[in-house]
Formats: sequence, C-alpha cells, structure tokens
Amino acid sequence: MNDPALPPPRFPSRGGSGLLASFRYAWTGLIHTVVHQRNMRVHLVSAVLVGLVGSGIWLGLAEKVTLIFCVMLIFFAEILNSALEHLVDLAIQQFDEKARLAKDAAAAGVMVLALGTVVIFAALLVHNWETVLNSGPQIARQVVLGVPFTACITLLVLPRARPAWVDGLAFVGGVVLMVLLAMRTASSVFTALTAGLLVVAGAAARERRRMLGQKKTGASPVSHRA
Repeated sequence: MNDPALPPPRFPSRGGSGLLASFRYAWTGLIHTVVHQRNMRVHLVSAVLVGLVGSGIWLGLAEKVTLIFCVMLIFFAEILNSALEHLVDLAIQQFDEKARLAKDAAAAGVMVLALGTVVIFAALLVHNWETVLNSGPQIARQVVLGVPFTACITLLVLPRARPAWVDGLAFVGGVVLMVLLAMRTASSVFTALTAGLLVVAGAAARERRRMLGQKKTGASPVSHRA
C-alpha cells in the first residue's frame, strides 16, 4: 500500500492579502526592477525627459495620451522582461540555448517598443515644430530647471554606494525643482508623471541603501511573498 501523498510545502506568508497589500507588492516589484535592471533605469530617466518636454510645450490631447501610453508601455514591457528572466533562471539552473533565446526575444520586444517610442516622439515634435519654435522662453525654462532635475533623478538611481545624505540632498533638490517646474507648466498630467518618477527614484535609492546595509551586516532579507 502506497503511503499517502504529503501536502506541498507552505510558502512564507505574504503578511496580507487585501487590496492595499496587493498594491504594496506591485510597488515592491516596480522598485526592485529599477534597482536591479540597468535598462529600467535608462527608461526612467528617458521618461523624465519626455515629461519635461510634455510639461513645457503645449500639446493636443491625442499627443499627450500617445506619449504617456508609450512611456507606460515601455515600463510594462521592461517589468515583464525582468519577471521572465527571473522565471527562466528559476527553471533552468544551467546554461540552455532555449533559455537564452527566450531572454533575447523578451529583450527584443522591449527594444522594439523603445525604438517605436523614439520614432513617435520625433514625429510629434516635427508635427508641432511651429509650436516648438514659438515656445522659446518655455523651453529655456525647462532646460534651466530640467537639466539639474534630471541630474537629481540620475543620481538617485545610480547603482553606486554613497552616503545617505547625498541621496537625501538629491531628493530634496528634485522636490524643489519639481515645485518650480509645476508653478508654470503646460500640462499638469506630465508634471504629475514627472513627480511620480521622482518618487520612484527616491524609493529605489532607499531600497538600494537597505540592501547594501543587509549585505554589510550579512543579514538575509526575509521574503513575504507566496
């Protein structure tokens, strides 16, 4: 007589299963992707530049929706690509040609979306070139405030060890510049998008410091995932 089948091992508790917990897990996945994926950091900085352009130049509703949709679609594709890479690594513990092809195909999908977004962005600028030419003061203001703002974002997401006060100064500087940019914006939607990216960059910097601290102390992070 065969022994009864043992129940599958239980996974660690999530610590919550409600709507707020679901949002928290999704936020953790987003920040993890920013911290560990170089391409995601590039996409984030590029999205900041798109937000600065959209909040500095008057665009039509269709053009705003198109740009925002492209940015969100690239983020989605990069997060999905990161999830696929983790799944492949989990299933394949040694080199496999099919695993490499799966990763390459997923990366190719992200690249196609990124190139398409660049083409769409360029086409929108060409289509609105007269508006661009008549927006000299607004563009100058966006450059003066946007360049240091982008530098703050870039510093926050750089994967290098640095004192906590550097990240704090970069985040506070970004907040101040964001307020100045929001005072005279051509689109509150793009301004909100840019502010959200600053929050993501700040959270990524915080998560990176936490992980570095655990690495120094030798503590292993406890998973709360199912």
